[in-house]
Amino acid sequence: MMGIIETFKAGGSVMYILLICSICVASIMIERIMFYKRAGKNIDAFVSKLPEIMQGKDFNDLLLEVKEENNIAAMIVEEGIQAAIKGQNTTVAIDTAYSVGAESLRARLSYLSMIVTLAPLLGLLGTIAGMISSFNVFSLQAGQPLAITGGIGEALIATATGLCVAIFALVVHTWFAAQVDHLLTVMERACSHVEAEIKQRGL
Repeated sequence: MMGIIETFKAGGSVMYILLICSICVASIMIERIMFYKRAGKNIDAFVSKLPEIMQGKDFNDLLLEVKEENNIAAMIVEEGIQAAIKGQNTTVAIDTAYSVGAESLRARLSYLSMIVTLAPLLGLLGTIAGMISSFNVFSLQAGQPLAITGGIGEALIATATGLCVAIFALVVHTWFAAQVDHLLTVMERACSHVEAEIKQRGL
Protein backbone atom coordinates (compact mmCIF):
# COMPACT_ATOMS: atom_id res chain seq x y z
CA MET A 1 0.00 0.00 0.00
CA MET A 2 1.36 3.40 -1.05
CA GLY A 3 2.25 6.01 1.52
CA ILE A 4 1.13 9.63 1.37
CA ILE A 5 4.19 10.83 -0.54
CA GLU A 6 4.03 7.94 -3.01
CA THR A 7 0.30 8.53 -3.53
CA PHE A 8 0.94 12.24 -4.09
CA LYS A 9 3.63 11.53 -6.69
CA ALA A 10 1.44 8.95 -8.40
CA GLY A 11 -1.18 11.61 -9.07
CA GLY A 12 1.12 13.43 -11.44
CA SER A 13 2.25 17.03 -11.77
CA VAL A 14 -1.30 18.39 -11.37
CA MET A 15 -1.14 17.36 -7.70
CA TYR A 16 1.25 20.24 -7.04
CA ILE A 17 -1.32 22.70 -8.37
CA LEU A 18 -4.02 21.08 -6.23
CA LEU A 19 -1.70 21.35 -3.23
CA ILE A 20 -1.35 25.09 -3.87
CA CYS A 21 -5.14 25.37 -4.16
CA SER A 22 -5.65 23.60 -0.82
CA ILE A 23 -3.07 25.86 0.85
CA CYS A 24 -4.88 28.91 -0.58
CA VAL A 25 -8.21 27.66 0.82
CA ALA A 26 -6.67 27.07 4.24
CA SER A 27 -5.01 30.51 4.22
CA ILE A 28 -8.22 32.27 3.21
CA MET A 29 -10.15 30.32 5.84
CA ILE A 30 -7.81 31.38 8.65
CA GLU A 31 -7.70 35.03 7.53
CA ARG A 32 -11.47 35.29 7.08
CA ILE A 33 -12.21 33.61 10.43
CA MET A 34 -10.06 36.20 12.18
CA PHE A 35 -11.59 39.05 10.18
CA TYR A 36 -15.21 38.00 10.78
CA LYS A 37 -14.47 37.54 14.46
CA ARG A 38 -13.28 41.16 14.69
CA ALA A 39 -16.01 42.53 12.41
CA GLY A 40 -18.78 40.78 14.33
CA LYS A 41 -17.48 41.39 17.85
CA ASN A 42 -20.50 42.14 20.07
CA ILE A 43 -22.31 43.38 16.95
CA ASP A 44 -25.78 41.96 17.68
CA ALA A 45 -25.93 43.41 21.18
CA PHE A 46 -24.56 46.75 19.98
CA VAL A 47 -27.11 47.19 17.19
CA SER A 48 -29.98 46.02 19.41
CA LYS A 49 -29.27 48.70 22.01
CA LEU A 50 -28.30 51.36 19.42
CA PRO A 51 -31.64 53.26 19.51
CA GLU A 52 -31.37 53.46 23.28
CA ILE A 53 -27.74 54.59 23.10
CA MET A 54 -28.49 57.36 20.61
CA GLN A 55 -31.63 58.70 22.25
CA GLY A 56 -31.14 62.22 23.58
CA LYS A 57 -27.34 62.15 23.49
CA ASP A 58 -25.13 64.82 22.02
CA PHE A 59 -23.50 63.57 18.82
CA ASN A 60 -19.99 64.30 20.12
CA ASP A 61 -20.59 62.21 23.24
CA LEU A 62 -22.25 59.54 21.14
CA LEU A 63 -19.28 59.46 18.79
CA LEU A 64 -16.91 58.78 21.67
CA GLU A 65 -19.11 55.95 22.91
CA VAL A 66 -19.44 54.37 19.46
CA LYS A 67 -15.66 54.47 18.93
CA GLU A 68 -15.29 52.13 21.88
CA GLU A 69 -17.13 49.46 19.92
CA ASN A 70 -14.84 47.54 17.59
CA ASN A 71 -17.13 46.04 14.97
CA ILE A 72 -18.21 46.76 11.42
CA ALA A 73 -21.63 48.18 12.38
CA ALA A 74 -20.00 50.70 14.71
CA MET A 75 -17.90 51.88 11.78
CA ILE A 76 -21.07 52.74 9.84
CA VAL A 77 -22.62 54.52 12.81
CA GLU A 78 -19.40 56.46 13.34
CA GLU A 79 -19.32 57.64 9.72
CA GLY A 80 -22.96 58.73 9.88
CA ILE A 81 -22.47 60.69 13.12
CA GLN A 82 -19.30 62.37 11.84
CA ALA A 83 -21.13 63.45 8.68
CA ALA A 84 -23.96 64.88 10.80
CA ILE A 85 -21.51 66.80 13.00
CA LYS A 86 -19.76 68.24 9.94
CA GLY A 87 -23.04 69.10 8.23
CA GLN A 88 -22.36 66.73 5.34
CA ASN A 89 -24.81 64.49 3.50
CA THR A 90 -25.41 61.73 6.05
CA THR A 91 -27.18 59.39 3.62
CA VAL A 92 -24.20 59.38 1.27
CA ALA A 93 -21.77 58.87 4.18
CA ILE A 94 -23.77 55.94 5.58
CA ASP A 95 -24.26 54.32 2.17
CA THR A 96 -20.56 54.67 1.39
CA ALA A 97 -19.56 53.16 4.74
CA TYR A 98 -21.98 50.28 4.18
CA SER A 99 -20.54 49.63 0.69
CA VAL A 100 -16.97 49.65 2.00
CA GLY A 101 -17.94 47.30 4.82
CA ALA A 102 -19.81 44.93 2.51
CA GLU A 103 -16.85 44.81 0.13
CA SER A 104 -14.47 43.97 2.97
CA LEU A 105 -16.78 41.16 4.12
CA ARG A 106 -16.92 39.62 0.63
CA ALA A 107 -13.17 39.96 0.02
CA ARG A 108 -11.44 36.77 -1.20
CA LEU A 109 -14.65 34.71 -1.26
CA SER A 110 -14.53 34.78 -5.05
CA TYR A 111 -11.23 32.87 -4.89
CA LEU A 112 -12.99 30.10 -2.98
CA SER A 113 -15.70 29.95 -5.67
CA MET A 114 -13.02 29.70 -8.34
CA ILE A 115 -11.26 26.83 -6.54
CA VAL A 116 -14.57 24.98 -6.11
CA THR A 117 -14.89 24.95 -9.90
CA LEU A 118 -11.22 24.66 -10.80
CA ALA A 119 -10.09 21.82 -8.50
CA PRO A 120 -12.28 19.04 -10.01
CA LEU A 121 -11.28 20.13 -13.51
CA LEU A 122 -7.61 19.99 -12.59
CA GLY A 123 -8.15 16.55 -11.07
CA LEU A 124 -9.88 15.37 -14.23
CA LEU A 125 -7.07 16.79 -16.34
CA GLY A 126 -4.53 14.90 -14.25
CA THR A 127 -6.54 11.70 -14.60
CA ILE A 128 -6.82 12.03 -18.38
CA ALA A 129 -3.09 12.68 -18.66
CA GLY A 130 -2.41 9.63 -16.47
CA MET A 131 -4.72 7.42 -18.54
CA ILE A 132 -3.02 8.51 -21.74
CA SER A 133 0.30 7.48 -20.22
CA SER A 134 -1.22 4.17 -19.10
CA PHE A 135 -2.46 3.37 -22.61
CA ASN A 136 0.98 4.15 -23.98
CA VAL A 137 2.50 1.71 -21.48
CA PHE A 138 -0.12 -0.90 -22.38
CA SER A 139 0.75 -0.64 -26.05
CA LEU A 140 4.37 -1.34 -25.19
CA GLN A 141 3.53 -4.19 -22.83
CA ALA A 142 0.90 -6.11 -24.78
CA GLY A 143 -0.69 -8.97 -22.92
CA GLN A 144 -0.14 -7.41 -19.47
CA PRO A 145 -3.54 -5.98 -18.32
CA LEU A 146 -2.11 -5.04 -14.94
CA ALA A 147 0.01 -2.43 -16.66
CA ILE A 148 -3.06 -0.41 -17.65
CA THR A 149 -5.28 -1.13 -14.63
CA GLY A 150 -2.54 -0.11 -12.25
CA GLY A 151 -1.91 3.04 -14.27
CA ILE A 152 -5.59 4.01 -14.29
CA GLY A 153 -5.79 3.43 -10.53
CA GLU A 154 -2.93 5.85 -10.02
CA ALA A 155 -4.42 8.34 -12.47
CA LEU A 156 -7.70 8.46 -10.53
CA ILE A 157 -5.79 9.82 -7.53
CA ALA A 158 -5.79 13.24 -9.19
CA THR A 159 -9.59 13.21 -9.60
CA ALA A 160 -10.13 12.15 -5.99
CA THR A 161 -7.76 14.85 -4.76
CA GLY A 162 -9.42 17.50 -6.91
CA LEU A 163 -12.84 16.56 -5.52
CA CYS A 164 -11.53 16.68 -1.93
CA VAL A 165 -10.07 20.17 -2.46
CA ALA A 166 -13.31 21.34 -4.09
CA ILE A 167 -15.46 19.96 -1.25
CA PHE A 168 -13.19 21.63 1.31
CA ALA A 169 -13.47 24.97 -0.52
CA LEU A 170 -17.25 24.61 -0.93
CA VAL A 171 -17.83 23.95 2.78
CA VAL A 172 -15.66 26.92 3.75
CA HIS A 173 -17.34 29.20 1.20
CA THR A 174 -20.85 28.19 2.28
CA TRP A 175 -20.04 28.82 5.93
CA PHE A 176 -18.51 32.22 5.20
CA ALA A 177 -21.42 33.19 2.94
CA ALA A 178 -23.77 32.60 5.87
CA GLN A 179 -21.55 34.76 8.09
CA VAL A 180 -21.55 37.56 5.52
CA ASP A 181 -25.34 37.45 5.11
CA HIS A 182 -25.81 37.76 8.86
CA LEU A 183 -23.36 40.65 9.21
CA LEU A 184 -24.88 42.50 6.24
CA THR A 185 -28.35 42.17 7.80
CA VAL A 186 -27.11 43.60 11.09
CA MET A 187 -25.31 46.40 9.23
CA GLU A 188 -28.55 47.32 7.43
CA ARG A 189 -30.30 47.56 10.80
CA ALA A 190 -27.55 49.86 12.05
CA CYS A 191 -27.95 52.06 8.95
CA SER A 192 -31.70 52.31 9.55
CA HIS A 193 -31.26 53.25 13.22
CA VAL A 194 -28.71 55.98 12.46
CA GLU A 195 -30.69 57.46 9.57
CA ALA A 196 -33.87 57.49 11.68
CA GLU A 197 -32.12 59.25 14.57
CA ILE A 198 -30.51 61.86 12.31
CA LYS A 199 -33.82 62.47 10.53
CA GLN A 200 -35.60 62.81 13.87
CA ARG A 201 -33.14 65.54 14.87
CA GLY A 202 -33.77 67.33 11.60
CA LEU A 203 -30.18 67.06 10.38
